[in-house]
Amino acid sequence: MNIAVVGLGLIGGSICKALKANTFHHIMGIDKDPETVKKALELGAIDEEISADKLCEANLTIVALYPMAIVEFVKNNADKFKKGSIVMDICGVKGYVVRNCTPVLEEKGVIFIGTHPMAGTEHSGFDYSSADLFNKASFIITPTESTPQIAIDLVSTLGACMNFGQVVVATPEQHDANIAYTSQLAHVVSNAYVKSPSLFRADGFSAGSFLDLTRVAYLNEEMWSSLFMCNKKALLFEINSIIQSLSEYRDAMVNDDIDTLKELLRDGRERKEKSMEFYGQGRR
Repeated sequence: MNIAVVGLGLIGGSICKALKANTFHHIMGIDKDPETVKKALELGAIDEEISADKLCEANLTIVALYPMAIVEFVKNNADKFKKGSIVMDICGVKGYVVRNCTPVLEEKGVIFIGTHPMAGTEHSGFDYSSADLFNKASFIITPTESTPQIAIDLVSTLGACMNFGQVVVATPEQHDANIAYTSQLAHVVSNAYVKSPSLFRADGFSAGSFLDLTRVAYLNEEMWSSLFMCNKKALLFEINSIIQSLSEYRDAMVNDDIDTLKELLRDGRERKEKSMEFYGQGRR
């Protein structure tokens, strides 16, 4: 099968490497940076560089760009995709992308399906891509009511070929509500946490919790700001929820109310324990 990958950054490059390592598909790459394309060719991550005009040769096109850039690329190149082919994106928000891309491609006889590989690092760019990035990770597929089952099956099989640990099927709305909590809020909190004036006075004063909480503060602001704004409603709900919770801890301490503070801490511990039972010890 001919597969075109648009955008050879961390995720796009890792998809190329994983497919080349585990399948016999012919991988065609598109990227605006000539040096990135050169590296991808030299390392065998892609078989050839193509322009958008050759998208008509792809049975499957994977668009690995930021959300707004995905919509722009799909709209600008809608006439170039092969009729009957599948176009999928891999970004971290689904509602915005699926709503804007699906009708445009349906008119052209092309199937659009949203996906989200739940894998990554604090680094970005092709140099950090890896064929092993998706090992045991979750691969989320967000079809609509009009998505053919054959397309869902093909994309699921592709995920298995890249060594994802599980495939999760959800609506775009379910995806965005959950991802606002499990991923986006964590990045907001971590990024805000390091703005304490204590940041550069803490050397030698952490047994690990500091590193755990600050790891994802090291982020790509171009990508994450785009993801946040495209999922504004769901993320604002989570931000407001944590602000409310933090205010309860603050008020208990201001009022010297140790009983309430204990109750708040106990409730958090018990909820964590329940979540460990629900998700299993291996996926906390």
